[in-house]
Amino acid sequence: MEIFRFDRDERLVTHFGSSGLLATRVAEGEGAVRVTHLKVAPGGVIGAHAASVPQMFLVISGRGWVAGPGGGRTAIAAGQGVRWERGEEHTSGTEEGFTALAIEGAPLALFASGTGPEPENAPGARD
Repeated sequence: MEIFRFDRDERLVTHFGSSGLLATRVAEGEGAVRVTHLKVAPGGVIGAHAASVPQMFLVISGRGWVAGPGGGRTAIAAGQGVRWERGEEHTSGTEEGFTALAIEGAPLALFASGTGPEPENAPGARD
């Protein structure tokens, strides 16, 4: 077992006009799989950009908004996520601040609500 911190605020990101964004590289796997911890300050924005690989964006605290190529904002809060395909233009931001995990790389299939392993049988549930 190895205990580690993933909220180290390694790097202030300003690419694509981003503001108030701190990113920490957490892990990467074989192939092109990466996990990044993102902290967006109140009033912060992750600037519009095309996904270089398929991405999942999982909000773990706070609330904000996400937008696709048309620019229409959709509210998102802790416990919700969004998936973008490679090449899909997107942006996100927040008035109050949020923390998210970005999982990038090979396409991931989502479990529909109520499907997948039962929580007590899920990997790591009893570890």
